Amino acid sequence: MPSQVKEEPATDMATSKCSCLYSNIDNETMMKTAVSTLARYGSNFEPTLITGAKGVYIFTADGRKILDFTSGQMSCLIGHGHPEIVETITQHAAQLDHLFSGMLSPPVVRLAETLTSLLPPGLDKAMFLSTGAESNEAAIKMAKLYTGKFEIVALGASWHGMTGAASATTYHSGRRGYGPLVPGNLVLPSPNAYRSIFRHPDGSYDWEAELNYGWSLVDTQSVGSLAAIIIEPILSSGGMHVLPKGYLKAMKAHCEKRGMLLIVDEAQTGVGRCGSMFAIEHEGVTPDILTLSKTLGNGLPLSAVVTSHEIEQTCFERGYLFYTTHINDPLPAAVGRKVLDVVVRDGLVERSRVAGLRLNAGLLELQRRYGCIGDVRGRGLMAGVEIVTNLKTKEQGVELAAALADRMMELGLSANLLGTKWFGGIFRIAPPITITDEELDAALMIFEEALKTTPGTMAR
Repeated sequence: MPSQVKEEPATDMATSKCSCLYSNIDNETMMKTAVSTLARYGSNFEPTLITGAKGVYIFTADGRKILDFTSGQMSCLIGHGHPEIVETITQHAAQLDHLFSGMLSPPVVRLAETLTSLLPPGLDKAMFLSTGAESNEAAIKMAKLYTGKFEIVALGASWHGMTGAASATTYHSGRRGYGPLVPGNLVLPSPNAYRSIFRHPDGSYDWEAELNYGWSLVDTQSVGSLAAIIIEPILSSGGMHVLPKGYLKAMKAHCEKRGMLLIVDEAQTGVGRCGSMFAIEHEGVTPDILTLSKTLGNGLPLSAVVTSHEIEQTCFERGYLFYTTHINDPLPAAVGRKVLDVVVRDGLVERSRVAGLRLNAGLLELQRRYGCIGDVRGRGLMAGVEIVTNLKTKEQGVELAAALADRMMELGLSANLLGTKWFGGIFRIAPPITITDEELDAALMIFEEALKTTPGTMAR
């Protein structure tokens, strides 16, 4: 049955007291309708309906203003309802939205030109799709065709998407109960400086020994058809683990030794999030294929696959096919171009770097004051906070983290929690890179208030 509610779109979102698109929503009634009509896809729904979003805030049906510390699904890079994005969507929805997949339009060509100009040589040609999974699917298919091989390697805490080949390279969770996945997938241990058992005599993390050991296992299992590895510069769903310095260069060397391609998935790290335009810049490593999604579309479904002239030409000659309904659609492409323009014009890469230092300092101060914070990690405006119940044993504080997340939400802060036993009670923090110092400080104050008022946080 339809919800018994009166939905009244606000006439002026900018002047609306709560910036809500919908008003007079009966949360309880509509949530009952949601439970009876919406299929679940991995977890229970949040109990409060969101009726508006603007800047770094979202607004609830009961009138609360919540600071969005994760940019929606790590995607609203320059904030909700950015006026230039709104204008771009409006113009293209009215005049140039969707075309036959073989046709091109100015926004697609301009996005390709702008994007490749921001990338190093060797990432020369782009195509535009809808989701991160789709872009990784296309990249994997390209790698297999180019190399003539079929085995794909990924990290054990990886998350590359929910479709066929992308899902087969996702080892983080969701592999059980569906029968065989795409054959030829192999796994390397994920870098985890906080928990890895690979240590130097002084106790520091020995990622090189871990990586070499992992490759020895891959070589043992491989049937001699290694095509590519796909890797995230920061393992976001895997716990916000930054690849150690030198790791990506070492991985590139391992690939070259075996005649494999290196695919880097910058769904969340790309377009300024980590204090550089792209995370690959931190190591000076150019992958054979780069994929982008989330941040490129600022919340709209837009992704990209970028590769070299040589790989694109070879794949084309061999009949590469990834002909989708929404490939190179003009409306999302126009949004992507506008996102890049805004990030470059407004100096948001440097802003992300500086604000990230402020965020990191604030989180480290909280770690000093509360014994439940086992680790703080990240780069730029992409951070992870791992909650534990014992600093010595590093026992995961899954239930404590959940209580903290609930308390933060009550206080007005939405921080994404990796809350299952697989995720380990880790907060993923990735606010819009347009966030002000005042908004950042307000979020940190709420985080501290939650720590103060939640039992078990081990205040020092």
